Amino acid sequence: MKKYSQPSKSDDNLLITIKTLYGLEDVLKEELEELGFFNIKLLNRAVQLEATWKDVYFLNLHLRCALAILVEIAFFRIRDEQDLYKQAKKIDWTQFFSEDKTFAVKGVVMSHVFRHTKFPLLLLKDAIVDVFRDKTGKRPDVNLKKPQVLIDVHINEDKVTVSLNSSGSPLYQRGYRDDAGEAPLNEVLAAGMIRLAKWDKQTPFIDPFCGSGTILIEAALYATGVPSMIERQHYAFKNFSNFDANVWEKMYQDAVDLSKSIKKLPVEILGSDISAEMMLKAKRNLRRLSIGRFVDVKTCSFEEHKNLPFEKGIMVTNPPYGERIGEDIPELYSKIGDWMKTELQGFDCWIISSNEGAMKTVGLRPNAKIKLFNGSLECSFRKYSIYAGSKRDQ
Repeated sequence: MKKYSQPSKSDDNLLITIKTLYGLEDVLKEELEELGFFNIKLLNRAVQLEATWKDVYFLNLHLRCALAILVEIAFFRIRDEQDLYKQAKKIDWTQFFSEDKTFAVKGVVMSHVFRHTKFPLLLLKDAIVDVFRDKTGKRPDVNLKKPQVLIDVHINEDKVTVSLNSSGSPLYQRGYRDDAGEAPLNEVLAAGMIRLAKWDKQTPFIDPFCGSGTILIEAALYATGVPSMIERQHYAFKNFSNFDANVWEKMYQDAVDLSKSIKKLPVEILGSDISAEMMLKAKRNLRRLSIGRFVDVKTCSFEEHKNLPFEKGIMVTNPPYGERIGEDIPELYSKIGDWMKTELQGFDCWIISSNEGAMKTVGLRPNAKIKLFNGSLECSFRKYSIYAGSKRDQ
């Protein structure tokens, strides 16, 4: 994919904060640099850079490791609770969206100024409503579940940052996954794991515990350069007053044309799961994408993968973490280790799990350990480079 040319400083650049998951800050920065963006500041679970509104559209569509794209509209300091209302009321909210749009205020409050963390969100909501009522005689409605416009507020002691969330719903909601299992892997986490594994998009890729297919789909999208958001239609920026539909439609159509032009994957991507029900879900999800038909999937146990026709490869997988009926998890992980040693010589094998005890039974020494979170679960993402020889050599 052609790199995107970031506009020059002469444009009206905005301060953009891009949120991500813990542990993915560096790969998000790397992803941005590959797309042509530089001068990126690393934050906790986020990165920051200057960009334009056109960039905001582009980043929402193309970033794989981002949760949300925030556009800063105000920064100020406060002395007490009412200061927040007064400062927020100075913002001309009518320039950002109209009174016929629903909105919500969400955010993070870490401040001794407020006794209740929800109260500043209510104050900001009141200020927005009052600005509209004063200027137009009408007020926009609040919709906490599915707002058309989402306002983000971040309060750290006396410092307040107010932003427009240009994404709306989190960007892990790709639009391609209708069917998921009981504990599906977050799509942003899956994309981040693939980048953390340093996959070159040329080495054969397998996932023998593919579940509903998230890792496989993200791998296929990454390999082809097709945006992970190709099936997503809803973004909050479409509800902003300055939304340029022509710019967006051209940008999105370019991505669609790319997707339709692909006749095969540049590399073999294989997936399997022992559950026929999960494989049905994976196939349905893959069929939503034009490139999905090129991913090779089947119902089988990981142990049925024998004599793979690859001298080298990469495995990225998410085996079960907790007890399942008729299956002992530590024993399962021990079998995975034996199978990798026997059948995956020449492979780099990456496993994510929250089950520390089970990971110890793999019986191989990991080359790398990375702390990640799958939802609220703290996980370890571990690399095992498999060479010929005894377990003692690993």
